[in-house]
Amino acid sequence: MQNEMFELADRLKNLKESKKEAEDALKAINAELEQVELKLAEQMVNEETQSFNRSGTLFYLTTKTYASAVGDSKEQLHEALKQNGYGSLIYETVNANSLSAFTKEQIEANDGELPEWLKGLVNVFEKTTVALRKAK
Repeated sequence: MQNEMFELADRLKNLKESKKEAEDALKAINAELEQVELKLAEQMVNEETQSFNRSGTLFYLTTKTYASAVGDSKEQLHEALKQNGYGSLIYETVNANSLSAFTKEQIEANDGELPEWLKGLVNVFEKTTVALRKAK
């Protein structure tokens, strides 16, 4: 029984370490990918090349537009969108972690039960996990 528990503990630790290494490797790949993409785009622009084929792959320049609310103007942006007929772009969200913490507080404050007004509106489940940290 204890051997199996230790084997699972070792496996869990190894998997978490592998996951961390894979995440670090992915971050490095994404950083390099961004740099190479930027350099290639600059070179294509400098050489006035819109597209080219290389080893069966078409490389082409494309421009995407990204937008976000300026600083603390989110509410003003929402109001402007509504006033100009684009209110359908706005949607309310609740952060999942905040909802989980709030729901936990409500359950604790209601003698371990989900308050009636939340029943049927939230799914609640508990998950027991094993945390790891360096032993002293």
